[in-house]
Amino acid sequence: MNSGRVSRHGRVRMTAAAAAVCALSAALLAPHAAAADTPPYSETYRPQFHFTPEKNWMNDPNGLVYYKGEYHLFYQYNPSGNSWGDMSWGHAVSTDLVHWQQLPLALSHDDKEMVFSGSAVVDENNTTGFGTKKNPPMVAIYTSHNQSTGVQSQALAYSTDRGRTWTKYAGNPVIDIGSRDFRDPKVQWYAPTKSWLMTVSLSAEHKVRFYSSKNLKDWTQLSEFGPAGATGGVWECPDLFPLPVDGNTDNIKWVLVVNINPGGIAGGSAAQYFIGDFDGTKFTAEGNGAYTPPDGTLMQDFEGTGFGSWAATGTAFGPGPAAGTLDGQQPVAGYDGKGLANSFHSGDATTGTLTSPSFTVTSPYLNFKIGGGRHPHQPGKALADFDGGTYGDWTTTGDAFGTAPATGPLPGQQQVSGFQGSGLVNTFLNGDGATGTLTSPEFTIDKRYVNFLIGGGNHPAGSADPTALELLVDGQVVRSSTGKDAEALETASWDVRDLAGKKAQIRVVDENTGGWGHINADQIVLSDTQARPGAQETAVNLVVDGQVVRSATGSDSEMLDWASFNTRPYLGKKAQIQLVDMNTGGWGHILADQFTTADSPALSVLQRAGWADYGKDYYAAVSWESAPGGKRYMIGWMSNWDYAGAVPTSPWRGAQSIPRQMALRTVDGRVRLTSEPVSSVKSLRQDSPAIASAGIVTNTSKALAGSAAEGKALDIEAAFSLKDAERFGLKVRTGAAGEETVIGYDTTTQELYVDRTHSGAVDFNSTFPGIQTAPLKATNGKIKLRILVDWSSVEVFAGSGEAAITDQIFPDPASQGVRVFAENGSVKLDKATVWHLDPTHD
Repeated sequence: MNSGRVSRHGRVRMTAAAAAVCALSAALLAPHAAAADTPPYSETYRPQFHFTPEKNWMNDPNGLVYYKGEYHLFYQYNPSGNSWGDMSWGHAVSTDLVHWQQLPLALSHDDKEMVFSGSAVVDENNTTGFGTKKNPPMVAIYTSHNQSTGVQSQALAYSTDRGRTWTKYAGNPVIDIGSRDFRDPKVQWYAPTKSWLMTVSLSAEHKVRFYSSKNLKDWTQLSEFGPAGATGGVWECPDLFPLPVDGNTDNIKWVLVVNINPGGIAGGSAAQYFIGDFDGTKFTAEGNGAYTPPDGTLMQDFEGTGFGSWAATGTAFGPGPAAGTLDGQQPVAGYDGKGLANSFHSGDATTGTLTSPSFTVTSPYLNFKIGGGRHPHQPGKALADFDGGTYGDWTTTGDAFGTAPATGPLPGQQQVSGFQGSGLVNTFLNGDGATGTLTSPEFTIDKRYVNFLIGGGNHPAGSADPTALELLVDGQVVRSSTGKDAEALETASWDVRDLAGKKAQIRVVDENTGGWGHINADQIVLSDTQARPGAQETAVNLVVDGQVVRSATGSDSEMLDWASFNTRPYLGKKAQIQLVDMNTGGWGHILADQFTTADSPALSVLQRAGWADYGKDYYAAVSWESAPGGKRYMIGWMSNWDYAGAVPTSPWRGAQSIPRQMALRTVDGRVRLTSEPVSSVKSLRQDSPAIASAGIVTNTSKALAGSAAEGKALDIEAAFSLKDAERFGLKVRTGAAGEETVIGYDTTTQELYVDRTHSGAVDFNSTFPGIQTAPLKATNGKIKLRILVDWSSVEVFAGSGEAAITDQIFPDPASQGVRVFAENGSVKLDKATVWHLDPTHD
């Protein structure tokens, strides 16, 4: 791919500057950031057995080739600092894929070009003439990014000393189509035609193009593949290779890897793959992409002239369902029938909600179609949403608040917007002359932030006659906010990390009887994620007991796709479906259709696609050419463009995954690309592992094998036999203040998951905390896990390698515990073995 992604809709032009800001922010956010005098490779979050450069920024792996006993790992590198920029090729070599020697810079940027991603081959027959038959050249094929024009073309460099020094080809570029989205060539020798084969990305078009050459200099276009599968972001870093199915060399299929950003299965960056056939000219993927969702009971299909019993607020959803595309909107597709819910009425500037009547949850899944903007709901624990028709156990004084929350503007008031749901606090009752207070019950501050929506008058706490929202601790005002003399509610937040564990109350105060002498407030939520002003949601939410328990958002696309909520935990409870559009910026609208209750989930295009890894941090995955024994080893950049520039590491930023051996296996009747850590990882295992013998674990979390299992660099193998527990697994890097990274299996959804919500430093980016899931069926009633834990990552491999989840984590160094757990029932731990791993650097 090409580094910061230059043509990512202007992203790269801003990335270097933004990354510098992020780097400063990360330094401020990371109390454990390494001091300048810390010895190399001993910094707080420094991986001990994953490759990282000694210093500076690294992203995509490049030029993966095996030659004369060495595996070469080139990589996107900034020789000038630890934020993205000045893209060049760094270089490291290894004899076993785990111990790496960092070498001097291989290919450097200059005033004319940056050296973006690509591949390398050994030109054994000296087809290029760059070497000799006796000393064949190593040739790098890379994307040259023109510093002046932004055009991306394919270029060559060569080495005749095993990759130690390089010369750029004087005839560069060798392919130039005048595009800014043409990058990341992967080249291999294709024996049947005795020619070189290039797989390269037309990233913005969601296509891969194939070229052929006899000499690496003169290329002929063969064909194109795509769009197909997941297309929610640019396609980058393609790779094409053959593998036997189930080890049968008489049954060979081809794998096309296409990395995508954003729009990955876990959000942001990810490695997608297709399985099919390659005939020397064209790649043909298996399957036609058709999909039929599970049968169920239809709740709402928006085929009527109005919304029926569904209640609308604001103006975004209009008077009734839309008949497709609205004025000024790009073409809407993927909905069923004639109508759908579409909040683009009068464009993105309008806001509003659309809420179903209350219903009893009787089915395990709620399936629906969704499209529109990608503005997720910000999760948290609601202290109040004011939607229940009463103030509940909040207490009032005076007459400004009335007997119940308002449902919008009050008589004589200008239009009120920006609130969510059906109610809000609004003290304009009988005009600005009323005063009073509204005070919450006492609660414990157990999250990092208090998020809320606020509007109304600008009269701060502490002034003579305030209109303010206040946080009280021991009766004292410790935080406060006020409106901006506007009826529109805006997102705001208090950082309350220094108040953790304290008892507190929220108080809404209106003591002002003059102009703008009122306050509006809504959605007061405790959360580990700070709400971002201006980035309000466009979402479909499931609300139970006043709490948003499930949420989905669009993908910045007018194409509707299937989504599903697992409603098993809420069977028998009353619920509502709420469509929310609180966003007035770009893609500030939501599309929805076909709400259906069912016994099994509908699968989105993302879920139906093939993924080499289901975690947040496995991207730009490509494989080594010419590996001994015909083995196919793959490695990925262990990060995500959503937050790569903000992770709290210094003086380096960026790590590579453990190299993995890839295979094609038939899993549940379907051929899947599987992976497992290279076998040489086991050479790092120290003697005398900690072993936990068989036993039943019931509704508990307990230390695994005592203190002998604790550590920051571990290789864990564990096997479980299913009983009746809903969820079970292991927790790693556990410690004080509730730190833990949960690696579990959910029997109700048949999914492997990693929960890093409380894994340590998570607040440097709102998309970082969360839970990643991968489909996984038990084999003969058993779940087997292989977990690699490093100082700042976990890599989880399950089953026969068909499920992998890679996530970065940034825990406190003191958090080293390993625990086994079971929830809502029992599971049998058959055996667990924990090895401590030696570091791979001096």
